[in-house]
Amino acid sequence: MLHEYKNLIGPLLILASIGLGVLLATFFHRVRDGFFALMIFLAPLTERWDVNFVSRDFYRGTSRGFEVSLVDVLSISLLLSSILAPRRGQSRAYWPASLGLMILFFCYACFNVAIADPKLFGLFELSKMVRGIIIFMAVAFYLRSERELRFLILGLALAICCQGLLALQQRYVYGIHRVYGTVDDSNSLSVFLCIVAPVLVAAINSPIPKFLKLLCSVAVALACVGVILTISRAGVVIIALVLLGAAAFTMSLRLTARKVIIGCIVLLGVTGVLAKSWKTLAARMEETNFTAEYGNNKNLGRGYYLRIARAIVDDQLFGVGLNNWSYWVSQKYGPKLGYRFIAYSGTDREPRTVLTSENNVDRAQAAPAHNLGALMAGELGLPGLFLFLLLWVRWFQMAGVFLWKGRPDLMRRMGIGIFFALSGLFLASLTEWVFRHSPLYYIIHILLGALASLYYVRRQSRKAERLAQELPEEPDAYPAFSKFPGDPIPAGSV
Repeated sequence: MLHEYKNLIGPLLILASIGLGVLLATFFHRVRDGFFALMIFLAPLTERWDVNFVSRDFYRGTSRGFEVSLVDVLSISLLLSSILAPRRGQSRAYWPASLGLMILFFCYACFNVAIADPKLFGLFELSKMVRGIIIFMAVAFYLRSERELRFLILGLALAICCQGLLALQQRYVYGIHRVYGTVDDSNSLSVFLCIVAPVLVAAINSPIPKFLKLLCSVAVALACVGVILTISRAGVVIIALVLLGAAAFTMSLRLTARKVIIGCIVLLGVTGVLAKSWKTLAARMEETNFTAEYGNNKNLGRGYYLRIARAIVDDQLFGVGLNNWSYWVSQKYGPKLGYRFIAYSGTDREPRTVLTSENNVDRAQAAPAHNLGALMAGELGLPGLFLFLLLWVRWFQMAGVFLWKGRPDLMRRMGIGIFFALSGLFLASLTEWVFRHSPLYYIIHILLGALASLYYVRRQSRKAERLAQELPEEPDAYPAFSKFPGDPIPAGSV
């Protein structure tokens, strides 16, 4: 009875919330700003503020139902209000870079689900892809100036501070061995911190208000502490690499007393936490090695996922279907390679979960591949993996243009920060699937939307500069551009 009420009342409340949100954000721009910052802050908490329809909690996939969260309500409100009532001097909409490839990948995924069996789990994941595209477009249309960039920085810094402080509480108050913040998974929390921290480093080295720099400095320190407390082996290495890279490309070489003091405080704090957690971190490092993970055909290390993916690709060109990895690996491909999982009993009944002496696995059903490439190849086949890699190449190209020497302004430096955020996510995806975990999926699409906006403004600014050079005799015909213009040449100004 309660389930029926949820399915009836939930959609009505969601539609009413979206309608009210669009109305408020359209007529009050400050409300729109608040929605944007709140959307960012709530991204890692999305699973605490969602409704899950047609839930299949027993399934070990990357999506277990049609999820709708408060983040989705805010993103739709932000998108529609930005189109209905753009700020003065800005266009209603434009075609964000990489949107075409994202839609192409989504269309292929729809085809993949249509030919797959079962289809239900794939539909769950398709709904998440739609939500990701909406978030991407909402951020791309809303963020047009340095003013909105500061709200992005504020939201990210507050989100990191929340997760870092919660990690400290979980370890030292509740005694949790591997902290997980609000994302309910230690590895996901580690990756979240790794992809947001370099963006904040870029912000620290940019011309922003002092209080915002101080908040970002605290957030970066808490991010380092949080990664250490997750006891994530890859996370410790990745956050060191991306922070070093972001700092190297954005930091001024001129030393000041403030830089030295802040650096020493951060270094001392991280060193203290690292020293206190060293025993558990060292024990975690010694649990396995490369040979055990990839060379042992009998255990469930990372190499097992690669072998399963190869078996699927050799058998089916288009894979087993989006989000069907756990279903078919448990049913067919695991037992085929000697891993005796317990098969699912269809899509509606909870499977048996009690292991016996015959089962040589740690869980009754197979987990998603702890390698994003293997997961994509196994579920979407080689064509799907190719499209997904093409999308990543496009994202890196968009962010990579900001690495080249240019003006030391906020726009360029935030582009550099997002480049290293993508780098951290790519490295983490070699050993994890958490790109598709909803909190991570939301935050990366927020950053991609910001990147698309930065890329668009950079391209429009360059066009305006070339046009101005071609007509030097009429300098008054062009507006004075800020470092981060919304739309370089308003209609009718030339």
